[in-house]
Amino acid sequence: RMNYRHFYHVGSFADVFKHSILTTIIESLCQKDKPFCYIDTHAGIGNYDLEREETQRSKEYQSGIEKLLAAQNLCPDLESYVQLI
Repeated sequence: RMNYRHFYHVGSFADVFKHSILTTIIESLCQKDKPFCYIDTHAGIGNYDLEREETQRSKEYQSGIEKLLAAQNLCPDLESYVQLI
């Protein structure tokens, strides 16, 4: 049995990849005039502190969200995601 705690992986490359794609999809759905429903079956607490002990132990955010926040000239979809962050 695997014991997965998101605090160790928050902001990682995979985390950023997943959330940026999800953000793009939801923003695209919002452009339609029909309503939609999105149910997140794997939602966490929603707001993570990168200074927490667990996050600092793995520091996976350094290869993910930290690089993205420091990047220049992002594509529009990533820029939209960074603004949400």
